[in-house]
Amino acid sequence: MLRIEYAYWLIAAFLLYTGLRNLRDRHGWHAAFWLMLGLLFGGGDYILKQSAAGHALPAQLAGGGVIVLALLAPRLHRKPHPESSSAEQRLQSAIRLGHWLFVPALLIPLVTLLVALFGTWLVIDGHALFATPQMTLTGLGLACVVALFAASRVARTPMHEGVAEGRRLLDAIGWAALLPLLLAALGQVFTQSGVGTAIAAIATAFLPTGNATAALLAFALGMVLFTVIMGNAFAAFPVMMAGIGLPLLIRQHGADPAILGSMGMLCGYCGTLVTPMAADFNLVPAALLELRNPYGVIRAQAWSALWIFGSTVLLMWLLVFR
Repeated sequence: MLRIEYAYWLIAAFLLYTGLRNLRDRHGWHAAFWLMLGLLFGGGDYILKQSAAGHALPAQLAGGGVIVLALLAPRLHRKPHPESSSAEQRLQSAIRLGHWLFVPALLIPLVTLLVALFGTWLVIDGHALFATPQMTLTGLGLACVVALFAASRVARTPMHEGVAEGRRLLDAIGWAALLPLLLAALGQVFTQSGVGTAIAAIATAFLPTGNATAALLAFALGMVLFTVIMGNAFAAFPVMMAGIGLPLLIRQHGADPAILGSMGMLCGYCGTLVTPMAADFNLVPAALLELRNPYGVIRAQAWSALWIFGSTVLLMWLLVFR
C-alpha cells in the first residue's frame, strides 16, 4: 500500500543527496541546511509516533532542528552550479524535442487527478493500492516519480541527470524552497492564536452583517490582503474562513461552503501574483531568469491578478448564494 510517508521519505532522500553533494563540493552551509532538512523530513513519522506515545524529546529535537535551519538560512547565498550543457545545446535540444517537452510536466497533474478520482478502486488481491488518508498528496508524490521517468525517456538521458538538475535548481532557489511549507503552517498558527476570532469581531462591528454582498466582498478582499501579507493563500484561508466565511457567509447567509472555499482560494491566489512574500513564485523566477528588475514577474502579473479577482468576485456573487 502506498502511503504519504513514502513520498516524504523520497523527499528526504533527495534532500540528503543534495546535502552530500554540497558537502563534497565544499559548500558547507548549503550542505548543513539540506542535510538537516532531510533528517527532519525522514524522521517526521517517527517523531509523530513518539509524540503520540508521550515522548517529548524527539519533538524537542525537531524544534531545535527548525531553529538550526533558521540560523543557517541567511548564510545560503545563491551560487548556481555550472550548467551541464551550453545554451546553444539546450536550444537545439528544445527544438528537437518540440512539444514533447511538456509531457513530463503535464503528467504531474494528470496522474495526481487520476489517483484522487480513482485511487479508492485500485485494489490488488484484496488490498487497496493507496491509503485513503491524504490520497491526493500520495498521488502527487507518485506523479513526480512518473514524470521523472518520462523526462528521462523523452530527453533520452540517464535518470541521474534529472536528479542532478533538480539538485542544481534547489541550490539556486535556496531557503525560499521552504516558503510554501512555512507559510501554510503560519495560517494554522494564526488561527490557533485567535486572529480569526479578532477578524470576526472587527467584521461584526464595522460591516453591515445583514448585507451578504458586503460580507462576501470583505471575505474576498481579506483573502487577497492576507495572502499579500503572508505570501500564501493556504495561510490566509483558515484565518478568513474562521473570521468571515463561517460565521457570516455560511451560517448567517447560507453560502455554499464548497463554492465559497474554492473561489475564495482563487481570490487568495490573486494576492500571490502581486506579493514579494511569495518569493518562490515571484522573486526566485526573476533571479533564475536573471531579469534586470527583481519585481519584473510581479509587474507582468498585476493586471492579470486584477481581472481574475474581479471576475472571481462576480462569479461568487452569482453562485455562492444559490
